[in-house]
Amino acid sequence: MKSYLAAAVQMNSLPDLHENLAQAEDLIDLAVRQGAELVCLPENFSFLGDEAAKIAEAETIAQSSEKFLKTMAQRYQITLLGGGFPVPTAAGKVHNTALLVGANGEELARYEKVHLFDVNLPDGNTYQESETVLAGTNLPPVHPSKELGHLGLSVCYDVRFPELYRYLSQMGAHVLFVPAAFTAYTGKDHWQVLLQARAIENTCYVIAPAQTGRHNSLRQSHGHAMIVDPWGIILADAGDKPGVAIASIEPSRLEQVRRQMPSLQHRVFS
Repeated sequence: MKSYLAAAVQMNSLPDLHENLAQAEDLIDLAVRQGAELVCLPENFSFLGDEAAKIAEAETIAQSSEKFLKTMAQRYQITLLGGGFPVPTAAGKVHNTALLVGANGEELARYEKVHLFDVNLPDGNTYQESETVLAGTNLPPVHPSKELGHLGLSVCYDVRFPELYRYLSQMGAHVLFVPAAFTAYTGKDHWQVLLQARAIENTCYVIAPAQTGRHNSLRQSHGHAMIVDPWGIILADAGDKPGVAIASIEPSRLEQVRRQMPSLQHRVFS
């Protein structure tokens, strides 16, 4: 594992596939021009809006998203995470799928989100992800990279389930991905503290690309894409506008924190 720059991209995705992919390309370009070798796009990067439209267009969204990720990774010679897009299933629903792609355009890892956001919030908004999304059934993967470290996948609502990240750390993860479209209501209180907790308890870097702003009349996201170090220090925060949060991933820092706070070695229960 070497030292390198990573980017957590922050988008304001809309119910328009082509506009979203154009926005994503601009932000990937911005990140690469600043030196990023690992670029991470948020959940719903290619489409965020009406659920019925998402299901109706799911096949097109899935094919276009995967082609886009592979093309961008090859063009810019980066490792690229697509933090979540709909992939149709035989059951008529979709998997909320995160895809990690290497610089040669090859698929490195794929994860189908297991925790679905079925929540009635105090602000009056109701979210029923399971109405259109079929939960994944497999544990999230850790992709071993000699250059970038071991990369653990997750998606958004997963961040509230620490056992998932404990599993990733047990599997050797150095970096945890948390691509999200966190709601504005929950994000203001929970987003940052949850990311810091997952970083601290697993002594891992956390890279959390995010959605921000209004997507339609009902959906509004919190923003604040960020990168957190293994001690819980926020290295970069994208604020509330589209952009990128960029920070250095340092193996020496990872080793230092794990040496000074060897909590992973002190686990009693597994």
